[in-house]
Amino acid sequence: METFLHQLASGLALGGVYAMLALALAMIHTSTRQVNFAQGEMATLSTYLAWKLRASGWSYPLAFAATVLIAFAGGAALQGLLLRRLARAPALASVVVFIGLALLLRALAGFLFGYAELSFDSPFVGPPLFLPGYLSAHEAGSLLVTLAALAPVYLFFRFTDLGLAMRAAAQDPQASRRVGIGVDLLLALGWGLAAAIGAVAGMMAAPLLYLDPDMMSGALLYAFAGAALGGIDSPAGAVVGGFLVGTIENLMGAYVVGEELKRSVALILIVGVLALKPAGLFGRRLVARV
Repeated sequence: METFLHQLASGLALGGVYAMLALALAMIHTSTRQVNFAQGEMATLSTYLAWKLRASGWSYPLAFAATVLIAFAGGAALQGLLLRRLARAPALASVVVFIGLALLLRALAGFLFGYAELSFDSPFVGPPLFLPGYLSAHEAGSLLVTLAALAPVYLFFRFTDLGLAMRAAAQDPQASRRVGIGVDLLLALGWGLAAAIGAVAGMMAAPLLYLDPDMMSGALLYAFAGAALGGIDSPAGAVVGGFLVGTIENLMGAYVVGEELKRSVALILIVGVLALKPAGLFGRRLVARV
């Protein structure tokens, strides 16, 4: 039982990383109907920036805050300069652009920082903040950071006028423009928030993994599984799905398929959910009348 509880707690901590990436995917899909296949590479590049700042002598809190702000600005600029032009593009064209962007960012990270695996320090040292014996100090701290990052995003979208305007712009851009809402600006803001959340996910994942240009490739697959499971049209559902996938992955890897095959669990979840309940557990099924 103790081993089971350890695997369960570790799965929840790792699921927090997937939950943040799944939330970023859901935010972008909800507002633009696009799937950002480059979300993992954006997070990895942001993590390299944090590593560079730390290597230059910056304190962890300062490097963390600077990375989040730069990631936000980069995500907003990317939407305004490039991705806004895909608003009316065919779905296949958008997929090709996002895959190309992922390959470009991965190559850029390798060119700037090399392909060798780098260690990334954790700000959490000593005994874990809670659940000693079941979580490491970083896993416990990472789970708290995840909750601290997700809670303000939920409150922002749920209780602020700007968050309400972003939701309105996502649901009906044309009507929002007619009533004077700056849809393009709000979409850039949404992309900036998604990039910032991805940066936090990368910095929390890096101490558990080795930092290299492919660091977030596996995490992004699990994030897609979480978004599909919870509902990519439901940001809250995507978060729940991310935590569920992290837990299921850890338990399946420990007790069923083994560590070598546990990535297949994510693929099975994606295929199963899309086949049985395409909208996900919390997503809405849209019906159009013609």
